[in-house]
Amino acid sequence: MAVSTNSMRIEAELSAPIAAVQLVQFHFDEPPDSVFHEDHRYRLDLCLTPRPRNARASYPERWGGDRFERLGAVFLVPPGEAMRARSDACGDQSSLLCQIDPKAMQKWFETDLTWDDRHLAAGLDIRNTTVQGLMMRLAEETKNPGFASEMLVELIAAQLGIELYRYQKGVEDLSKQGGLAPWRLRLIDERLKELPAMPTLAELADLVGLSVRQLTRGFRISRECSVGEYVAQSRVELAKQMLASEQSVKATAYTLGFSSPSSFCYAFRRATSETPGQYRQRIGLGR
Repeated sequence: MAVSTNSMRIEAELSAPIAAVQLVQFHFDEPPDSVFHEDHRYRLDLCLTPRPRNARASYPERWGGDRFERLGAVFLVPPGEAMRARSDACGDQSSLLCQIDPKAMQKWFETDLTWDDRHLAAGLDIRNTTVQGLMMRLAEETKNPGFASEMLVELIAAQLGIELYRYQKGVEDLSKQGGLAPWRLRLIDERLKELPAMPTLAELADLVGLSVRQLTRGFRISRECSVGEYVAQSRVELAKQMLASEQSVKATAYTLGFSSPSSFCYAFRRATSETPGQYRQRIGLGR
């Protein structure tokens, strides 16, 4: 049975000794601006529908009130940290929340994970396909529980713990290998939100004060993909947000700078394997 709490409705949940999982539906009557605090567990959040436009977050007790970083499809809040989340749009959003007991992670790794400024920022946008895949498997199991669901949740939570440990260590390695500073990545993300023209490599390099060669090398180290691939994926995510807001396909196409709706539909299908209409139908908006 669904449980309602303010603007959050719990659709389904599973629990195990070391982890708890919930499928939740958020409804925002106005652009959200809220602070939540995780006292005892790691909180992983996977957005199953596009996040509201310009979703971003801050750790006000660490960063002060002015610094916000992009909030990705998957983010992590460590225990004992207060996170403030904002966006520029209202509406509905579905997410999978997974909370993991830090004592279990201490036992597995015989150490605590370190959460300094660099690691906190990296945790707001976890672009790790393994983590996303494990979270999607938890979402499927929570929606349609089967035999030994509790044991499966515990096993996947343990895998997630391992991947998070590797991810955190990878953040340290990226810094040593010459990845881009968080403020440079933030400037690039902010530029990609500007419509309709996409930036050139030279423009982005000038924006962050690097040569094109330094930008392309550092960006690949930081994001594990090329600048071009990242720009293309960012445009896809922006298109999904527009389609989820019930903006017409035609308006979305021209806002994103396409010459015609048909060229947008072709590009969207090539990137996502479904048409804009099929995407809207899948997320419950019809055609």
